[in-house]
Amino acid sequence: MKKLNALLVMLVITSVAFAQSTWTIDKYHSKIGFSVAHMGVSETEGKFNEFDGTISSKTEDFNGAEVTFTAKTASIDTDNERRDGHLKSADFFDAEKYPDITFKGNLVKKGKKYSLKGNFTMHGVTKEVEFDVTYGGTVNTGKGFKAGFKLNGQINRQDYGLTWTNKVATGELVVGDTVEISCKIEVDKKA
Repeated sequence: MKKLNALLVMLVITSVAFAQSTWTIDKYHSKIGFSVAHMGVSETEGKFNEFDGTISSKTEDFNGAEVTFTAKTASIDTDNERRDGHLKSADFFDAEKYPDITFKGNLVKKGKKYSLKGNFTMHGVTKEVEFDVTYGGTVNTGKGFKAGFKLNGQINRQDYGLTWTNKVATGELVVGDTVEISCKIEVDKKA
């Protein structure tokens, strides 16, 4: 009987230790932002207003956690309605044909640093990417758990078929090719 009890205790401890937790993005405390060079002299910033994502982790520190994310291309917001309309058109995102930007991958911890590695899909093209991640920690709010992350990285829009280009008289591109991605993410643990 003692062996059976010991076995049951071990099974319970093991199942608790490896229990998978699922976290969802708190949209009210998160921002999916980007910036891109404009005419070679400055940068234009923007964000996506409609997005969703989850983190599924077997560890408290999120090492190896599975991350999925979707942003709606038609929700792009650069604080300029005319520019947003152009970005939604076939010249750029072609939002009607390609309504989603998606990511699926894993958080990887090396020492105290994190990175997010996986497949980034935009405009019907999927490429492997890696972003730097800062883990802000986890807190018990008394109503549940929250965790925070900052993500930074870059992609080349040309790699994803966003090839519209125009040059100013001096030869500088109106819109740069390198897109800096900067996200601030807060997630809630599902009960």
